[in-house]
Amino acid sequence: MDRRDFLKTLAAAGAMLTMKSNGVMDIMASTLPGTATAQAAADNYADMAAIMNGEPAAMLRAALEQLGGIKRFVKKGDKVTLKPNIGWDRTPELAANTNPDLIVEMIKQCQNAGAAEVRVFDHTCDEWTRCYDHSGIDKAVKAAGGIMVPANEESYYQEIELPKGKALKKAKVHKAILESDVWFNIPVLKNHGGARLTIAMKNHMGIVWDRRAFHSLGLQECIADITTLSKPAALHIVDAYRIMTDNGPQGRNANDVVLTKALFASTDIVAVDTAAAKFFNQFRQIPLETVSHIENGQKLGMGTMDIDKLNVKRIKL
Repeated sequence: MDRRDFLKTLAAAGAMLTMKSNGVMDIMASTLPGTATAQAAADNYADMAAIMNGEPAAMLRAALEQLGGIKRFVKKGDKVTLKPNIGWDRTPELAANTNPDLIVEMIKQCQNAGAAEVRVFDHTCDEWTRCYDHSGIDKAVKAAGGIMVPANEESYYQEIELPKGKALKKAKVHKAILESDVWFNIPVLKNHGGARLTIAMKNHMGIVWDRRAFHSLGLQECIADITTLSKPAALHIVDAYRIMTDNGPQGRNANDVVLTKALFASTDIVAVDTAAAKFFNQFRQIPLETVSHIENGQKLGMGTMDIDKLNVKRIKL
């Protein structure tokens, strides 16, 4: 997609901003050649899929196709866990939580691959039953045949060691992650007052019990540290259908939200956060260096910020 088409798409989506060429244009503009990961290159998979101008379900299907299909990640009989954002007592149009339509499609994809069960949870910030309900995710998941799992009691968590962590050396992680055969990280892209942005790395705070340690030990480092857990997500799927540009992570009203109709997916958590952060900067400037957990993740060996060297597939629906 060239710059003109990209601008037209954003205008159609209701975005009224001047686009800047700061790296994300390259992501959305073409299929980038470069040094794909060895396994992805051998199997002819993309390292990242950047999809736009579609509904959540259609964009997810397009992304999975570029990444090798759902059966690359889910095998028959697998117990699957999905970890979206469900942290806030907000309805879907306010973009504080992951779009329920995206979660429904992911459940269907896993079921089609032969998953034995698909569980969904988040350790919420607001009262958990209201978050599950008002986000639309509880009803959608159950209708799709998935299982909503509570996360409001310490007994649901198990302590693990984080030997690669710099500040965070251990954490209590939800058993739905630890006991799964495979899990998927499905955050919504949005502004966050403390972390600056919520994307795939920040979404890991919803798998742990005691989040106070993150703030006392250093938020930006601890966000990176938790991603070093020995059971990483198989795939990171960033919901950018609507993005909250201001007053995150909770938001105030619809004035904080822009309809952008995009989705990013990658097995590389640092790369997908880098791409999504650059995309966010088309709507509100938050310098990448201030979202320092992304660079911290790169330093820990969790992925690369040099997305120009990855095989990024762009699809406009």
